[in-house]
Amino acid sequence: MLKVGVLGAGHLGKIHIRLLLELNDKFEFVGFFDPNDENAVTAIETFNIKRFDSVDSLLEEVDCVDIVTPTISHFDCASKALRSSKHVFIEKPVTETVDEARALINLAHEAGVKVQVGHVERFNPAFQAAQPFLSNPMFIETHRLAQFNPRGTDVPVVLDLMIHDLDAILSVVKSGVRRISASGVSVVSDTPDIANARIEFDNGCVANLTASRISMKNMRKSRFFQKDAYISVDFLTKELEVVRMENIEGEPDPFDVVFDMGEGKPVKKVLFDKPEIEEVNAIKEELSTFYDAVVNDTTPIVPIEDGYLALDVAQKIVDKLKSSSTQVLNNN
Repeated sequence: MLKVGVLGAGHLGKIHIRLLLELNDKFEFVGFFDPNDENAVTAIETFNIKRFDSVDSLLEEVDCVDIVTPTISHFDCASKALRSSKHVFIEKPVTETVDEARALINLAHEAGVKVQVGHVERFNPAFQAAQPFLSNPMFIETHRLAQFNPRGTDVPVVLDLMIHDLDAILSVVKSGVRRISASGVSVVSDTPDIANARIEFDNGCVANLTASRISMKNMRKSRFFQKDAYISVDFLTKELEVVRMENIEGEPDPFDVVFDMGEGKPVKKVLFDKPEIEEVNAIKEELSTFYDAVVNDTTPIVPIEDGYLALDVAQKIVDKLKSSSTQVLNNN
């Protein structure tokens, strides 16, 4: 059993605290630190848990920490934990800057500990169910649309929402990024609230991503197109649709949906599949796999290097958005 403490007891932090308490066969919950008295009082009243007076005092009592603080403090909290040789689970984005993420990678390697980044959509049951069907997709389209919520508007929508899809795509497309283009608009905040990015990979794959936090309805859907297959993952409803084509040997069944590809080419049968998805709590699942990585000395499913890659691409998109905004201002 691992002794764990939580840094940050805000909205998401309380969810992590509740789930860690439920995972009492894996974690011994020691306590939390949050400098915000309102957050702390609510957490104590809700869970009857101990509040530490500093990050350092909590680190003295635990084997690992779960960092659910605002992104701006991720590096400070994680670097203290790593220098104390503690295993770290850290929410996304891994840090505020790419340089900070690179520094944490070095610290983690020096400490010889496990670091997992909270890219929770990797554990979405619909995305996990899609894995056996995903094979070298060459075009990907994602839409992540959310109704307005003031929480999170301190960062661009790319780092708030789009980064989920960036991580999912980078986990599927095993290729370097060749080119990025992006455009976005600031509507209600000081940074883009709606953005579109196009990523071209070295292997020829193209990903088109749209993220908005000012939509009338919520949507979290990704579509993957590859040779003889189309895979649609709905992260919100946790549904998976797979359309595949395969060659028909001999005469097709009269009930088959077929594509006649033309003279001299094989007739293809269309297969429709909508696998049944088992309901799971994705955050609970990722915390459980973090425990497994620590006790079994294995690589976390979302290691810090993956968090770095997602942040690196996200930051490049943000830079493109700043550049396009500057051009629009100059033209006016």
